[in-house]
Amino acid sequence: MSRYRPPQAPSAKYITVEGERRLKAELHQLWKVERPQVTQSVSEAAAMGDRSENADYIYGKRRLREIDRRVRYLSKRLDEVTVVSQAPDDTSKIFFGAYVSLEDEAGVVHRYRLVGPDEIDPKRGYISIDSPMAKALLGKKIESDISIQTPGGEKEFYVLSIEYEQ
Repeated sequence: MSRYRPPQAPSAKYITVEGERRLKAELHQLWKVERPQVTQSVSEAAAMGDRSENADYIYGKRRLREIDRRVRYLSKRLDEVTVVSQAPDDTSKIFFGAYVSLEDEAGVVHRYRLVGPDEIDPKRGYISIDSPMAKALLGKKIESDISIQTPGGEKEFYVLSIEYEQ
């Protein structure tokens, strides 16, 4: 059995202003608040003596590694993303950042927002621009019919509205 994992497909390099703000807040929280606290607790635990059986020391070091890994990821990701702060010129079509209202075959209305992969939040209806649903929606206009292949079979949707945040 090998440990080989095929490389992941590159994700979209776009993010909304709100998403960038949230990632920067997380980075600040980890780097300026949590890391100093954990570093302090680890140094106190190390001062107690035997580190091999000191749970505070072992778990503190583990938490420091987790924080450092996430900080590295966030720093790198924030450097490479493009912040989309304006609505597109043609607001009659669906593009990145759009709020889209869809009606399914049963007449149920769904509202989604197309966002970057770092901002996905199913509870709020935020779907990744890389998802099959978003790919099917891109470039469509109001009153368009969209067909999407789901695990439960093919589903039809009707575009009711398209809105952009100002």
